[in-house]
Amino acid sequence: MSGFSYRQGAVLVLGAGFIWSLNGLLLRIVGDAGTWQVLFYRSLGMVPVLFLWIHQRSGGRPFAMIRAGGPAVLAGGLGLVLAFAGAIYSMQTTTIANAVFLFAAAPLLTAAFAWPVLGERVGPGTWAAIAVASVGVFVMVREGLALGEGMGNIAALGSAAGFSAFTLTLRKARLSEMTPAVLTGACLAILVAAAVVSLRGESFALPLRGWSVSMLMGAVTICGGMILFTAGTRAIPAADAGLLALVEVVLAPVWVWLFWNETVSRDTALGGAILLGALILNALSGRHRRA
Repeated sequence: MSGFSYRQGAVLVLGAGFIWSLNGLLLRIVGDAGTWQVLFYRSLGMVPVLFLWIHQRSGGRPFAMIRAGGPAVLAGGLGLVLAFAGAIYSMQTTTIANAVFLFAAAPLLTAAFAWPVLGERVGPGTWAAIAVASVGVFVMVREGLALGEGMGNIAALGSAAGFSAFTLTLRKARLSEMTPAVLTGACLAILVAAAVVSLRGESFALPLRGWSVSMLMGAVTICGGMILFTAGTRAIPAADAGLLALVEVVLAPVWVWLFWNETVSRDTALGGAILLGALILNALSGRHRRA
């Protein structure tokens, strides 16, 4: 048992979505730091929080808990490196709205690949949601190509693919605890980002605002949201959690509009609305199957 009621679990998941929605605004505040510099410092902020969380969850045996995941922890961590880097790059090169709407396709990518990878049957409702979502993605990507933001859109879809690979890896290995893989992903991201920054001859030195906000993202908005979401999903069904977590996708463009004067184009709003509709359709389909 989770120790939380359904209502408490729902509030925790909503809180996670709210915290995650701040990432786009924080990336705008970071300033001119490059993708790999932000990834380096953000991942540094994640590691101590994740390690302390695993230490508490494992009863003081964090390394035993990490080793128990086996190769799936490493494979899932590699997927997260792609997800993290793609998310940062896309938010820096296209609008926050465009990026987060495309990130939201990750659950549907996971569902589409669940059959060939895991042998899981995909229901008609999910296939319908995937078809509808494809239309929304097409609308947004088409606009991005026209505006010269094609790489940002590709990076956003790559990020969604990375999150999907992470999820599929853990499900294939039947791992119920995802935190060790997230910690592994953060450690790998530090190594990869450090290597890229060094090879490109860039500096690790950033203004105070750059590295401090990046580490704040890792420690608070990424890890804090994940801890709230993990706790909340132990009290409510996955389909309900998926619906509630969409608050992240809805609020992220609002923060940059309010505090950064970043507007949403007509095609992004249309494509995002179609994609959100598909996600809601998929979640409702999941609730129907459970009933």
